[in-house]
Amino acid sequence: MIVESPAKAKKIAGYLGEDYIVMASVGHIRDLASKASDLPEGERKHSWSKLAVNVDDGYRPYYIVHPSKAQTIRDLKAALKDAKELLLATDEDREGEAISWHLLEVLKPKVPVHRMVFNEITPEAIREAVANPRELDMQLVDAQETRRIVDRLYGYPVSEVLWKKIGRDAKSAGRVQSVAVRLVVDRERERIAFSSAGYWDIDAVFSPEDFKARLTSLDGTRVAIGKDFDQNGALKSQDKVTLLDEARASALAAGLKSASFTVRSVEQKPSQRKPSAPFTTSTMQQEASNRLRWGGQRTMRIAQSLYENGYITYMRTDSVSLSSQALNAARVQVTELYGPEYVEATPRTFPNKSKNAQEAHEAIRPAGDAFRTPDELRRELNADEFALYDLVWKRTVASQMVNARVATTTAKIIGTATDGSLAEFTASGTVVVFPGFYAALKDVPEEGSENEHELPALTEGQVIDARGLNAIGHTTSPPARFTEAKLVQRLEELGIGRPSTYASIMTTILDRGYVWKKGSALVPSFIAFAVVRLL
Repeated sequence: MIVESPAKAKKIAGYLGEDYIVMASVGHIRDLASKASDLPEGERKHSWSKLAVNVDDGYRPYYIVHPSKAQTIRDLKAALKDAKELLLATDEDREGEAISWHLLEVLKPKVPVHRMVFNEITPEAIREAVANPRELDMQLVDAQETRRIVDRLYGYPVSEVLWKKIGRDAKSAGRVQSVAVRLVVDRERERIAFSSAGYWDIDAVFSPEDFKARLTSLDGTRVAIGKDFDQNGALKSQDKVTLLDEARASALAAGLKSASFTVRSVEQKPSQRKPSAPFTTSTMQQEASNRLRWGGQRTMRIAQSLYENGYITYMRTDSVSLSSQALNAARVQVTELYGPEYVEATPRTFPNKSKNAQEAHEAIRPAGDAFRTPDELRRELNADEFALYDLVWKRTVASQMVNARVATTTAKIIGTATDGSLAEFTASGTVVVFPGFYAALKDVPEEGSENEHELPALTEGQVIDARGLNAIGHTTSPPARFTEAKLVQRLEELGIGRPSTYASIMTTILDRGYVWKKGSALVPSFIAFAVVRLL
């Protein structure tokens, strides 16, 4: 049996016993030739030779075995001599299928060959895969080969143009990496063109219980806030809002200090919040970036370790679906940990928002037909592995729980200043009526839940006191720079790239000097501006 990584080989060998020899190819064993001199002598003088793709003969590729893989191939051939069957057990995606095909082409086995696929490395999954092999899927192989050829036909010639026009600092172009750089540069241009605007409002603290409110209207006209300005710093609709400057806001705050305030209205609205879908590769990278401040490569390296050691399912996927086995495992665990009232009546499914989703795999989830909780694995995993498994477990289990029920209270409070101006303040508070899926997330808050707080009991017509009134200045902000997580999200929205490429693309544009990091923000270099302008 041939898999891709030594760690995976060791784990699977432990499940199968002495009747199986499990070895690793350590990734791809051959690739397109990188220079014309690697081609057969008779092919080196063609115009296409440096591409290693014969564009005059049906785009026929020329592959070579990398010198570093020569010993690996010798070892595999030696093991095959005594084997009765060859099982190709590389990953169940285009790259994995292509690796299996390349192995078949190079090893030329004389024994029966079967393709073996699995989505998780557990004893049950491996035994099931061994018992139900399939043939090599040449459509997947052709798809991977086509993409590899297109990358070469685009990347090599365009990179040469960059070197001639800009210099060797422009190190490369690529089908996905150049688009990623373009997005970062375009965002920076938006920031450069942005003109900030200043505006003021008043923050108030009222009793009872010292709750906070903000000035929202003056004499019946809404007070301007950041979203009322365009990128040039001008108000979008001057006749619909009141713009306060420092002098006016300070005078109004002073004029309200002796005012009597009355609760004009109190409105309560019940609402529900739904859990997020289980992780895809990109959403896992985004969550790890947001919660753990990890880059894409770090996230994928740790996910690879968790997968190869049997803790999570395959980590390169664009699917948000869970198998019936996983749905049952999640629902059983929710019942055991939180009670039957926390389980959704029927298994919850999610639409896929990715433009070019292939959904060849499940979503990323804990492995097995019974999930182990993070606490059960605390002693088995290192700190990084535990942190990522914790996110995966919580996201998976929460996806099958009932909605959180919340109640939002909005209070309008009015007071008249010494100059006769009628000021209206707004205070809002949210209370969780029933936690639902929040119970599983605990220290991983859902977006928008961080600022939830409860207002004191207020009634219409109630007279209250202002304990503090402060004029506060604000400045509009330019569009935020991309972080790795936000750039991956944007690429996915545009249907550019694949789950298996996002982490490497982030590394490429950083390593080649097209962007650099300021904190977690991606900042384009001068070379990036030049490259994007030329392209």
